[in-house]
Amino acid sequence: MSTPGIGVIINELIGHEDTVRLYNESLGKKIIEAELDKIDNRLIIAFEDGNRIAIFDDGQSCCETRYMTTDDDLLFLANTKLVDIQLEDAPNVEDEFGEHEVQFLIIKTDKGDITLETHNEHNGYYGGFAVVIKEAGG
Repeated sequence: MSTPGIGVIINELIGHEDTVRLYNESLGKKIIEAELDKIDNRLIIAFEDGNRIAIFDDGQSCCETRYMTTDDDLLFLANTKLVDIQLEDAPNVEDEFGEHEVQFLIIKTDKGDITLETHNEHNGYYGGFAVVIKEAGG
């Protein structure tokens, strides 16, 4: 078991008011588009009302690499209503340095779910996740 990194600890200490607010405001909204921004490692969801949210792991510490992946087709989310966003711990994944942490990000809609994986490759000492929701620019 790794110790939470400073980014994860800071996220826990300052609270999640914006994440909770944006989560609650987004429930029931019609999704028109979703994309996985592989440069900034975040899921962007655009809603019919013009609002956009970014979901990402904001727990970066010095010796970590954080990124998101999915095998699901994000086009599935178009024309669905957001029902829930859930996080679930996943089994660690083998890599060239041993293994790294993974957490599932599940986007639930009125027509089904998609699953993304948030990965945290670290030096074995720091770890953990700090998935947040922020407003995304247009």
